[in-house]
Amino acid sequence: MKAEKLDLRDFQYDLPQNLIAQEPCRQRDASKLLWLNRTSKVITHHVFHDLVDLLQPSDVLVVNDTKVVPARLVATRNSGGKIKLLLIKPEADKPGVWQAMVTPIKRLKTDESLTLQVAGKTRSIRVAGFVLAEDGHKRLLVDLGGQQAVFELLNEIGYAPLPPYITRQIDEGSDSKRQEDLDRYQTVYANTAGAVAAPTAGLHFSQELLAKLRAKGVTICSITLHVGPGTFKPIADSIEDHVIEPEQYSIPITTAETINKAKSEGQRIIAVGTTTCRALESATAEGVLMSVPTASTSLYIRPGYQFKLISGLITNFHLSGSSLLLLVAAFVGRDALMDAYHRAIESKYRFFSYGDAMIIL
Repeated sequence: MKAEKLDLRDFQYDLPQNLIAQEPCRQRDASKLLWLNRTSKVITHHVFHDLVDLLQPSDVLVVNDTKVVPARLVATRNSGGKIKLLLIKPEADKPGVWQAMVTPIKRLKTDESLTLQVAGKTRSIRVAGFVLAEDGHKRLLVDLGGQQAVFELLNEIGYAPLPPYITRQIDEGSDSKRQEDLDRYQTVYANTAGAVAAPTAGLHFSQELLAKLRAKGVTICSITLHVGPGTFKPIADSIEDHVIEPEQYSIPITTAETINKAKSEGQRIIAVGTTTCRALESATAEGVLMSVPTASTSLYIRPGYQFKLISGLITNFHLSGSSLLLLVAAFVGRDALMDAYHRAIESKYRFFSYGDAMIIL
């Protein structure tokens, strides 16, 4: 029997602009937390640090330890015109050369020099050429120097790659706000640099909360998935025709062993974020999680998908009609999810990357 075609309008909702979080919660684990029971669909309201009381000692939390690169650059051309760049990923054979999305890209020329200036520091980068991305859009190639020099450069003059719905203006002459965003648009357990967007469900964890969870007996293990710009790519028209841009991930042997043992003993596996969920589901076959040194995934989870591993999900509130919202709908059901979103709006939850969270268990 052919599956019923999904209608994008069924996964859309109206959100008041004032509920789009422009700043992070002052204290990481003090954000709101909506609990949605996956079986009964009952909703209860909490604060994120209540996880200590809500989780069981046998639970396994899996986090994404990717580290966000300061991938947003503001450059000046020799003509005096300003351009904005979002670094995407290094070229495989030239680690010092990165693909970048640029606004505006017109009239830029190969070998042109671009000047970057932040808080009295001035650096130059070079236009190395152009390339077509997987979606057919033109991207810039920029030479940032040697591989090690890249991260030194970005730490000096790069901004946090905040998503476009965070509309507050960045003071390009001040370093204090830049440093604040670099700190808060990063999980406390970030370890492996490579993401150009944060795994936002993890932003709510403080070191204190993690310590309390471990003391209770909750097991915490990690995977790495480098979040790409495709996480913000809207579904244009057809749900079925949407394509997820490949993202690199890895799963350590210790994580695979821990999860497989816990699963065999009936323990709950709770993914912190949609990126963690996609990595785990990508590497699971016949109920067994494989260790993965490095691979890429373009797994597109939407209603009708049969989950192979996870039994719980912690996630932020996602954009209307987005692939991330579809993933969560696949996990808990469309009607239950949209009801939870409407309840969250009524209760003045804050939405998107710097917003509040929900747990489905």
